[in-house]
Amino acid sequence: MRILVVGAGAVGGYFGGRLLEKGEDVTFLVRAERKKQLDKIGLVIESIHGNVTLQPNTILAGQLADPFDVILLSTKAYHLEGAIDSFRQYVGEETLILPLLNGMLHFDKLTAVFGAEKIIGGLCFIESTLDRDGHVIQSSQAQRLLFGERSGEKSERILKLEGAFSGTKADILLSDNIYQELWHKYLFIATMSGITTLLRAPIGPIRDEESGRDAISELLREIVSVMKCINAPIADEIETIQMRQIDKLGYQMKSSMQRDMEKNLSVEADHLHGYLLEIARKEGIAVPVLETIYANLKVYERMI
Repeated sequence: MRILVVGAGAVGGYFGGRLLEKGEDVTFLVRAERKKQLDKIGLVIESIHGNVTLQPNTILAGQLADPFDVILLSTKAYHLEGAIDSFRQYVGEETLILPLLNGMLHFDKLTAVFGAEKIIGGLCFIESTLDRDGHVIQSSQAQRLLFGERSGEKSERILKLEGAFSGTKADILLSDNIYQELWHKYLFIATMSGITTLLRAPIGPIRDEESGRDAISELLREIVSVMKCINAPIADEIETIQMRQIDKLGYQMKSSMQRDMEKNLSVEADHLHGYLLEIARKEGIAVPVLETIYANLKVYERMI
């Protein structure tokens, strides 16, 4: 299968690189500066799962190319519209679009442009970053990508994709229930990013403070109540399950949104927390912790 990875950053560069390392037909859609960098030094991955330097195929937006079989999309939500414009011309009749964004709002935006049948479900768990030299640095065990039909169907096209994605040094797996997995990750990310950005601390010190732990629990409860209101397919004991997961996180663990704030970068306030808050307000659900988190993020956005 011909695979187009939109961007060659910390996430797309890692998973796209592992597919290229395996021998798949991978092309990276990048900006001019990143193309120059990749042409000069290659795609460098430094990982506890194995280092590799690759010479990837790259294209710039607008460059002529035939439609791709799969488009792997890992941009931030606030870059989504620009990303859509950049890869729109490479979407053909049979193209699958696999987004790895957090949250759910991007599915509406992608569906409005390309149609629901082209969009499959995807998410990833990875701690990676792009250093100043353009190297992809991946330094933890987490390197998991899940994908699947949002209906849960084991379609012919999804099984073909599973064949292309198998056998890499990353954990790229077909999910039997990607739609539920997406909502579960949304709950975890919204809670983790919300509480760490609000209190400006890693998760460990927040857990240690009784009122901090209570805030985590209350935020989980609020978001679950919003998700249940719209019949999201979340597990019955998901609050307990995710609190246990949060308890297992490293003491100095920070959310990626928190790290972005520390660098004065943009955040996904509306895409993650704003989307949930809009539902809560519409349905008359009281969510005071979520309200405070959203206010904190929006004030931050005004100040950068």
